[in-house]
Amino acid sequence: MSLVNVAFAQALTWANPSLTRLEEQALVPMYGDHPIELGLDRGDGWIDRLKTDPVYRRLFAAAYHDQQPFTRDNVVNAIATFERTIVSARSPYDRYHFGREDGAIPDAAKRGEVLFHSRPLSCFTCHGGVNFSNAMGSGRRRFPVEFNNTGLYNLAGAFSYPGSDTGLFEITRQVADVGKFKAPSLRNIGVTAPYMHDGSVATLEDAIQHYAAGGRTVASGQYQGVGRDNPNKSTTLQGFTLTNDQRSDLVAFLQSLTDEALLRDPRRANPWPDRR
Repeated sequence: MSLVNVAFAQALTWANPSLTRLEEQALVPMYGDHPIELGLDRGDGWIDRLKTDPVYRRLFAAAYHDQQPFTRDNVVNAIATFERTIVSARSPYDRYHFGREDGAIPDAAKRGEVLFHSRPLSCFTCHGGVNFSNAMGSGRRRFPVEFNNTGLYNLAGAFSYPGSDTGLFEITRQVADVGKFKAPSLRNIGVTAPYMHDGSVATLEDAIQHYAAGGRTVASGQYQGVGRDNPNKSTTLQGFTLTNDQRSDLVAFLQSLTDEALLRDPRRANPWPDRR
């Protein structure tokens, strides 16, 4: 999922409520085996490779005045510190809503915002607040994170979701938690396709159709099933009806959350574009 405004996330990853610090989360792709991502040696032998880079030697010495600046703790601290600077607050929607620039978003997006916050759609129940996620705050106040089953699958058998992808159930081992995942931020959603926790929905229009139907129906194949009937599905997802114009308005609103200033900020760019 996107790292935008991750500093305000109340829980990290898709379905682990106990993982709340970015320094701890950084260790998951480094050493995790479910799945293997970076596949680093748990003995931290990989740190010796950092020491051979003259740029890293200079930067780590400047940032960490320890006798030995190259440690695992300092590496994950550096990563987490950078991630906390990835703040989005300059999208057209922000300029319209907080900067009072009435012309910052088109009329279609303004109509789409009304739909987004309407009771029939209830998008705001999972994607509320300034970060458009009930799993993210905007300051020091912390609260329990909700995890939701959106009816993406409804498989026959022991689990209604693929056995290797059961969400919160992996942590709690409670059957009622199968298929429950964290609601990600919708900031920059227009440039973060594909969607859902497993990337199985290709476009914003498809995502809207999924929620309009009250769950996804997979007609055939290994994932065949009617997601709307999933027994763990959130009770707020009842489906809704939109005209074509209303769908376009809702997409326009979601597109207005894209912060081009952040995406083009050279301070967030690859510092070594010529390296492979």
